[in-house]
Amino acid sequence: MSEMNQKAEEKVSQRPTLKEYLDLGPMWGYFFRKKDPNRPSNFNIRMMHGINKISILIFLAGIIYLVIKNVF
Repeated sequence: MSEMNQKAEEKVSQRPTLKEYLDLGPMWGYFFRKKDPNRPSNFNIRMMHGINKISILIFLAGIIYLVIKNVF
């Protein structure tokens, strides 16, 4: 029985913190990464990444809008 309690406590202690949720490092790395010569590049992949970047920006603009709308 105590073994189950220890496993449950380990899971609780492994929960991500608020700082980890708000970490924007991976997003900035996606927008401003260097070109990798080993990564394949063709028109379809470039367009896919371009659309992904646009959708991330629109999502962030929507979140900012909602925050401003609810605060003021």
